[in-house]
Amino acid sequence: MRTWTRRHLLFSAAAAAGLAATASPPAGAVTGKPRVTDGSDDTLVRRLRALPGVRIVEERPGAEPGYRFFVLGLRQPVDHTDPSAGTFEQRLTLLHTSAERPTVLFTTGYEAVLTPRRTEPAILLGGNQLQVEHRYFGTSLPRPHDYAYLTVRQAADDHHRVVRTFRRLYPGAWISTGGSKGGMASVYHRRFHPHDVDGTVAYAAPNNVDDRDDSAYLRFLNTVGTAADREALATVQRRLLLHRTELVARYETATTAAGDTFRIVGSADKAFEIAVLRAPFMFWQNGGSPADLAAVPAADASTDELYTWLDRTAGLALYADNNARAFIPYWYQLGTQLGYLDVPTAHLADLLHHPDAIEPRTFVPRTIPMRFDTGAMPDIDRWVRRSGSRLLFVNGTQDPSVAEPFHPGPHDSRVLWVPGANHHTTIAALPETTRTEATTMLTRWTTAGTRPPRP
Repeated sequence: MRTWTRRHLLFSAAAAAGLAATASPPAGAVTGKPRVTDGSDDTLVRRLRALPGVRIVEERPGAEPGYRFFVLGLRQPVDHTDPSAGTFEQRLTLLHTSAERPTVLFTTGYEAVLTPRRTEPAILLGGNQLQVEHRYFGTSLPRPHDYAYLTVRQAADDHHRVVRTFRRLYPGAWISTGGSKGGMASVYHRRFHPHDVDGTVAYAAPNNVDDRDDSAYLRFLNTVGTAADREALATVQRRLLLHRTELVARYETATTAAGDTFRIVGSADKAFEIAVLRAPFMFWQNGGSPADLAAVPAADASTDELYTWLDRTAGLALYADNNARAFIPYWYQLGTQLGYLDVPTAHLADLLHHPDAIEPRTFVPRTIPMRFDTGAMPDIDRWVRRSGSRLLFVNGTQDPSVAEPFHPGPHDSRVLWVPGANHHTTIAALPETTRTEATTMLTRWTTAGTRPPRP
């Protein structure tokens, strides 16, 4: 099976934008190769160490010219309302160019990526970048793992404390950004601390307002592409389930050979069914190009072709324990506040063995209690519509994740769409007119010299 990461589950588009990008060092940037130092003769290191609660884990090489790359830790309260609950160290990374440049707060929604990649806003602004690992992911683990503190408000308060701490070093303009779940986190931060930054760019950020109503997702998946495209995907799903016995045996054998198990989900059969159900969603989220459509197995495809396509499209390794264990906090968040979607199943009803298999509860051990907060997402949505300011949402028109998009109000905010794009959107891919509009917004926000005005 393929090796799958969080990027295939909910990809951070903002991080991807910086993978192959190059830019000239901004004016006033540091020059020379990154270096590891004890700080005795290094002003930046001394200033970082002087920030309260900040620890320099290491300085890493590989940053672009004009930048230095640090892995940092910041001591955070487990419960921002109760100091007696203890603390944990939150993992951060810093790409530093100059204290005189704007700073981009990059909320990942997951674990931190420990490579020196700039997000698209950091490239456009020639600025510093501070990446924040989400609490309960990666090494940012409160102990014991009491998931009661994994809430949108606690994470927003983490981000608030990051800004408050690092503004001592970077007093200029701040922009927050993130893709997918990271984009959601950037919006939640603004809901509770609207004046922390000068503006927010959220890429491909879902907005599941009412978890009981999945009609928008069902409608999207029943209308995206052409009728022939949708029929081809439905046919593949049925053929996969009709060959369930052979394919599940192959899946289980491969998983066992990799030293993995299915204790969290329950069985290889259930994991296989989940992958089949999610395949069309993930096909459109991560692909959907003419080449991807041409690669959908034909009605006479072999079981080997079917299995290979399912693994490539839905990531079979995601549902076995080694990967599923790392995503327990993700599914916990979906099952307690963020909500999840539904997928069309009527064409498969006679072949399904596991009702409600794709519910978040499937991926969270029963020893961890879950209770859904029906008020969390409506509160966020209401704030975005009525009070949110300086919010820019960049979405792809073929991305099922944003079948329910955010709808910001009139306070210097916009939703811009990349025609034909999937979950991996960028400002650079926008049509020229809207691309200019987006970059103009960023420039205006970072030169105004004020926090977002109160509506």
